[in-house]
Order: sequence, then C-alpha cells, then structure tokens
Amino acid sequence: MPKNAVFVCLIVLLAVPVFLPQLLYADEKPGLSSGQMIYVPAYSHIYGGSRERPFLLTVTLSIRNIDPKHEINITAVDYYETQGKLLKKFLEKPVVLKQMESIRYIIPEKDKTGGSGANFIVTWEAAKPVNPPVVESVMIGTKSQQGISFSSRGRVVIPSE
Repeated sequence: MPKNAVFVCLIVLLAVPVFLPQLLYADEKPGLSSGQMIYVPAYSHIYGGSRERPFLLTVTLSIRNIDPKHEINITAVDYYETQGKLLKKFLEKPVVLKQMESIRYIIPEKDKTGGSGANFIVTWEAAKPVNPPVVESVMIGTKSQQGISFSSRGRVVIPSE
C-alpha cells in the first residue's frame, strides 16, 4: 500500500470518532433552553403479516429532566390519534420535575385508539435556561412467544407564524 494511502486511512480513522457523534444527532440543536414544545411519535399498534393484522402495543412516554442543577415544569402532556384528534390531556396543572427526576405516562396495550400514527405533544418551561429534557416513547408488545419493542425520541417543534 502506498504511503499516501496509509496516511489517508490514518486521518480517516482519527477523524471518525470526533465527527461521528455530530453525524448521528445532526438534527439536534445543542444548548440550553427555557422551554419547548416536543412532538413524540408513538404507536398503539403496528401491522404485521400479509393481512396487515394489528399487533397491539403498550406505550410508555418517558420525560427525563437531565439538568443536574435545575428543575423544570411540565405544562402539557397531550395524546393524539393518527388523524390528529386529541384523545387525552394527561395534566390538569403543571408538574415539577426536580433535577435528574423522571416521570412516565402509560397508554395500555388494550387501548388501540391512537393507531399506528399516534403521538404526544409535551410542553415544558423553566425559570432559566437549562439542559432540555429527554422525551421519548417506548413501545412493547407480546403475543404468544413473539415480542417486540422499540422507542421513538421526541423532536422539538418550532411554532410557525
């Protein structure tokens, strides 16, 4: 192998660990925030087989305050079905999440009203800029000896004017 090729390979091998994290999360904007609206995909069921039979899933919405020093206020947790109709408002008043605290909301397996395009809208705020929470849904289901599980990470929604 020519010396130039070895040098190029070495540069690539050294650069990959530095730039790979940015490539994996390229759509995320790092930094502090004092509040956001977050869209979280969820699936109350998915389809399988040639007859597209629904496979029912339990959905867990997890909200994690990852700021080590500050609390945040969760101001809304709303669950929508595939066509965008609001199905459930989980909060009547804001919930305080202390630093490093988590909270969860469950959609039971037998509740298939959300459909395969269900989603949550989570809004939160803080008194000062903080590390934004991690908001994700985890879906799990079992049938006979078959099981399935997967997760979806929330995405910040920037309100349009």
